[in-house]
Amino acid sequence: MKCWECNGTYRYKNVDFSVYGISFGKFKAKVCSKCQDTVFSEEVSDQMDAIAKQKGLWGLESKTKVGKVGNSLDIKIGQNISKFCDLKKGDTVVVHPESKKRLVVNIV
Repeated sequence: MKCWECNGTYRYKNVDFSVYGISFGKFKAKVCSKCQDTVFSEEVSDQMDAIAKQKGLWGLESKTKVGKVGNSLDIKIGQNISKFCDLKKGDTVVVHPESKKRLVVNIV
């Protein structure tokens, strides 16, 4: 089978898959020999979804509004993310822009 992106050839390989830095293990996937595009079957994707749910990683991403406290802006972090990161009130974080459209929050 030819890759639709670069016209390379797909080969089956066992590929490590991780979400939020947590490895789910190796899964069979088609990998392009040129651009490394990786395609998992629907069955394998379902297995990965089940593992994400089992590990409590399903649905961690969330949308929030920017608020205002005094002269500063604030961003609320949902309970699921705070539990996953073991983040508590009073913990120190470092926030910096990665670009005009992305903020990075590091827990120190």
